[in-house]
Amino acid sequence: MSQAHALSDDQVAGELKKMTAFIRQEAMEKANEIRLKADEEFAIEKSKLVRQETASIDTAYEKKFKQASMSQQITRSTVSNKSRLRTLSARQDLLNKLFDDASKKLGDVAKDKKKYQDVLKNLILEGAYALNEDKLQVRVRKADNDIAKKAIDGAQSEYKSKIGKDVTITIDESDPLAEGAAGGAMIVGTGGRIDINNTFEERLRLLESQALPSIRVTLFGENENRKFHD
Repeated sequence: MSQAHALSDDQVAGELKKMTAFIRQEAMEKANEIRLKADEEFAIEKSKLVRQETASIDTAYEKKFKQASMSQQITRSTVSNKSRLRTLSARQDLLNKLFDDASKKLGDVAKDKKKYQDVLKNLILEGAYALNEDKLQVRVRKADNDIAKKAIDGAQSEYKSKIGKDVTITIDESDPLAEGAAGGAMIVGTGGRIDINNTFEERLRLLESQALPSIRVTLFGENENRKFHD
């Protein structure tokens, strides 16, 4: 049986050196493995955080964009409405002035006696056609009595010519129109129970209410937003 020989100091040192190198190599490989795994996990976590922050920023931006867009729409609508209201107000002021000026000029019609007599005749005749009675009364300004009598003669003649029957029209001098009135006549029938107001003031009022849409079109053109027309 052979006897084992003891290692010398140099041999022990060599073995220790080999073991140390082996351990160091394993440690370096393990450390490198740990570093690679840590880098991988860091990259994954970083990517996750970046995605989360990007999504958060996108959401915040989208919200702010919607708010800004809504605010812009509200501002645009407000400005548009204010502009529209100013336009409508200016148009209404113009129409009011138009009818105010017309009202002030109503009295000028009576200054031309011949023209006024013809106007009175037509106003009385219109009432006679509407009432279709044998006897009628008219109410005029006291100052218009003489012109009204001539107008009545013309109205009676034309009525008979058009309708084929007589109508007797008299002036109700007991209840004349106010002297401050612009002119025209009230045609009264059925024993005073029915009357037709053909005074200048009333005709202008009717014109203002009934002809206003046509006047608006004449002055300002068609309304582009209007869907239906009479």
